[in-house]
Amino acid sequence: MATQLSSSGKAKLWSNPDLRKRLMFLLSALIVFRIGAHVPVPGVDAAALAKLYQNVAGSGILGMLNMFSGGSLERFSIFAIGIMPYISASIIMQLAGEIVPSLKALKKEGEAGRKIITKYTRIGTVFLAAAQSFGVASFIYHQNVVITSQFEFFVSTVTCLVGGTMFLMWLGEQITERGIGNGISLLISAGIVAGIPSGIVQLIALVSQNAINPLVVIGLVLGVLLLTYAVVFIESALRKVPIQYAKRQVIIQAQNTHMPFKLNMAGVIPPIFASSIIMFPGMFAGWFGGSNPTGLLNKIAGWLQHGQPIYIALFAATIIFFCYFYTALTFSPKEMSENLKKSGAFIPSIRPGEYTARYLEKVVLRLTLFGALYITIVCLIPELLTSTLGIPFYLGGTSLLILVVITMDFKTQIASYQMTQQYEYLIKKSDA
Repeated sequence: MATQLSSSGKAKLWSNPDLRKRLMFLLSALIVFRIGAHVPVPGVDAAALAKLYQNVAGSGILGMLNMFSGGSLERFSIFAIGIMPYISASIIMQLAGEIVPSLKALKKEGEAGRKIITKYTRIGTVFLAAAQSFGVASFIYHQNVVITSQFEFFVSTVTCLVGGTMFLMWLGEQITERGIGNGISLLISAGIVAGIPSGIVQLIALVSQNAINPLVVIGLVLGVLLLTYAVVFIESALRKVPIQYAKRQVIIQAQNTHMPFKLNMAGVIPPIFASSIIMFPGMFAGWFGGSNPTGLLNKIAGWLQHGQPIYIALFAATIIFFCYFYTALTFSPKEMSENLKKSGAFIPSIRPGEYTARYLEKVVLRLTLFGALYITIVCLIPELLTSTLGIPFYLGGTSLLILVVITMDFKTQIASYQMTQQYEYLIKKSDA
């Protein structure tokens, strides 16, 4: 029966006018995103910039930023800094929401408070985008690829890059509201997917030039497939906590009621946050380090390059921290315990109230530990392989994790939307 419903849902994917409209809007928004990634910032010699990127930034911190922006940094387009300033502003606001009393109060005001926090996040995005745009402009200007005056170049670059980031922020919000799925996540995924063909072309070129062993490439492909399978398997893993209802115990037991908890409750947020946090110190140190190779800033930039022990240690520690932090933000054992008590539900052998909250907290902490270790391993394996095999372009587990998790989430949201539409249709039919 479930298989028949699933097949029927797939067959009617495009027959639902509202769902078709949302999918078409999503496709149109992604096309606009890819068009904008090819609109260059004025005042730069494109050929000299492409050569500079290959020599300087292909496999370092800027390579990761280029991956998140869908190749926009390499072309120095209006979307060169991508959506990362918005993500960084969101991190700051979420951290501040746990520390600043006024922001804590706003979070408790519901929709009105959320709108105010969103406004603060947007303002923070503008400032972070302006600072990052100025850093990008300073780096590009000192590479002898600018063909206009310094003042004109800085003004046009900062204006274009900040405007591009704000447009992407708006576009992501529109996708979330009028499309399917989380708009910001889908934009990041689209940027990652856009870089896959160029990576394949580079691998083929390296093999044809005998710069890399074909067996290494085959092993790399098999490793990616195996890692993808592992991510899908673990992301589908659930810890089922059984619950019973005092008034409907016989009926509910027959239905085997439980609360499902994912092993990775934080999703792709920790690696994205960790990448964003680590990216900026190394990026700015490299931009403002000057030409002195023994200077402190250049040393910091070198320490924070992919494959370096300090970078790997900081990346792992930051991922684990954000796994616990984001899980604590999104899940409250005390609130869950109160909701169970109000609905007349309880966990077998666990007393309601405070004992239930402690039990749920213990379960979540254990799951978060294993989930954090899993995300860290997935993100670090490609980093270690890239540095060991000497692959001259960015290959990160973060991008693989984002692609797989967001694809699974996108599929789930489409199925949920179809199910909601079916329920609404049945309700209307029964009322009629």
